[in-house]
Amino acid sequence: MPSDFYPMTPDDIAQRFPSVRAPLGAYTNQDRVVDFSANISATQWPDADLDVARQFFKAGLINLYDKIEVIEEGIHEVNKKKYIFFEFESYVKGSKREPGSEDPILKYTYIQYLVQTKRTLVFTFSCPKDQKDDWQRTARLMMKSVKVR
Repeated sequence: MPSDFYPMTPDDIAQRFPSVRAPLGAYTNQDRVVDFSANISATQWPDADLDVARQFFKAGLINLYDKIEVIEEGIHEVNKKKYIFFEFESYVKGSKREPGSEDPILKYTYIQYLVQTKRTLVFTFSCPKDQKDDWQRTARLMMKSVKVR
């Protein structure tokens, strides 16, 4: 975790995670535009078929955005555990009906899933697309150093 990241405030969490399930941990940088979070997915898998799970999670990601450009995806091992991961750029159209929301939202995201018995842990790093070059290496290093007991 970069040293200048700090825990999100309850207001930050409510804005970024509009769900009844709060993240296990959520951090942001000083500018509050680069985020890292850990969460438990509501999706449980009865077996360890990671390829089927990968396809399911990819379909879910594609449905979240108006456009997605995958940089890399797959299954990799981190600290002796297998993670499904997706690294991508996303595009969400702006809304002409909502003042202040006219511009599209462009983001860089690295997300990985640890599918375990009775739970799936989700780790997400995101930043504005125009800051991708500044943060991509850090995101990859963070995700490849995740430790789960």
